[in-house]
Order: sequence, then C-alpha cells, then structure tokens
Amino acid sequence: MPGLYLLAILISFAGVALLDVRLRLVAPAAPGRTAAAVGIGTAFFLAWDAAGIASGVFVKGDSPLYVGVDLAPHLPLEEPLFLAFLCYLALVVWAGSRRIGDRARKGRSDARGSAGGGAA
Repeated sequence: MPGLYLLAILISFAGVALLDVRLRLVAPAAPGRTAAAVGIGTAFFLAWDAAGIASGVFVKGDSPLYVGVDLAPHLPLEEPLFLAFLCYLALVVWAGSRRIGDRARKGRSDARGSAGGGAA
C-alpha cells in the first residue's frame, strides 16, 4: 500500500508532539531552540545520507510502502521526514529523562532532609 510508511511516520510524529505538548518538555518550553535543533540534526543526517549514497553504502530498497517520490537518487521523500522525527524524538526522550532524573534527585534530597530533622 503506497504511502503507508509516510503515514506511520506522520502518526508517530503526532504522537510524540502530543506527549511533548502535554508534558511541556521541549517545544512548548523553547520552540525556537527546538526547531533549530531538529533542523540542524536533520541537515546533519541528510548530509550523512548523501555521503553514504555517494559512496554506495546506502541504497533505496524497493518497497510498496513508499509514496514513490524520490528527492534524489536513493533518497525517498520519507527519509527527511523520518530524520526530523528521529531528531525530535531524541529531544523529547532527553527532556523526559532529565525530568525523571531531576524528580528522583529531589525525592532523595527531600527524604534525607526529613529523616535527619526531628524534635528532641
């Protein structure tokens, strides 16, 4: 079914964006920095792909799931969208992990503070 891979990327992107907005992780907190990080990361990985394609390491496989639009030889339309999704997902996971770590550290420091103090 043509376009199924693109649809999966877009649905996944939307799911991560919903989590990001709901938990206020990266884009709501700093939309400009988020867009810059995703854009720079996507550009880096596209350059990486171009080097891999030029050296013959990366080739586009035949799949009925692709839309069928190539931006360049061996570079399907879905690739830059996947790379943007990958960069955005990495930011959201990093911010979520950082938040969990901060809460764990705060919980440990609160527990130490209340365990040491008491009425004599």
